[in-house]
Amino acid sequence: MSEISAAEDSDAIDWLGRPVSCKDCPHEAMRAEGRCDLGRICVRDRRSKRIDRFLANNPALANRYLSHSYAELRVLAAKHASVFLMPQLVDDPEPDVRAMVAYRLPVNRLGALKRDGDRKVRLAVAYRAEGKDLVDLLSDGDYAVRCVAARRASPDLLVVARNDPVSDVRRIVAQRAPADVLVPMMFDDDPLVRLEVARRLEPHQLEILVHDEDLRVRFVVAERCPEALLAYLVHDRDLEVRNLARARIVSSDGGTDGAGA
Repeated sequence: MSEISAAEDSDAIDWLGRPVSCKDCPHEAMRAEGRCDLGRICVRDRRSKRIDRFLANNPALANRYLSHSYAELRVLAAKHASVFLMPQLVDDPEPDVRAMVAYRLPVNRLGALKRDGDRKVRLAVAYRAEGKDLVDLLSDGDYAVRCVAARRASPDLLVVARNDPVSDVRRIVAQRAPADVLVPMMFDDDPLVRLEVARRLEPHQLEILVHDEDLRVRFVVAERCPEALLAYLVHDRDLEVRNLARARIVSSDGGTDGAGA
């Protein structure tokens, strides 16, 4: 045995802190076939990588470990076991197990997990859900779940999240929602939300934002607004906005400074 293999074997400990031995293992016969290897590929080891290697090599055995007392083993068993056995795990006491179930269940079976008490489970659902289940997650109690749902939901449905209490969610809405949803968002309290709105509104809709209190918003307005609004922006309180407005006027006049014409 090499020094590396000896070091690995010496660290072969099970989930209860006991040394692992092949002598009393029900899978000992697999070792000769290379399907398990103490310290590297072992379902009795406490290390997740070693368990995962074993179950990847022997997926047919994953089903028998779905009710094991070691939660990490149940998580990895759920990763490799038959998808038809996933429903029996939706009430597993370990959130990581339920999250793995959410990644594997058919999409039309995710409804049972969208109100799970743990955010990581609902996040997993949000990354896969469709239709009503996804829309329901736009009202989830955790803003990270709502962010994922807002990124994935149909733009036409995002009006329900336009007034979300967290600006990160509203920014996503401003980036994706239809134009008619954007107009009221010009008055959002967060300048980064208004910035996204300024980037997406039609140029002729930007007049109100000419007077926005945030420099970044007015700068985008100066980049995109119709020429008629530039006459206001050349008097903006910020030099960068004034210079941009003047440059656009000069450009539109074919190189002649409109202010001096």
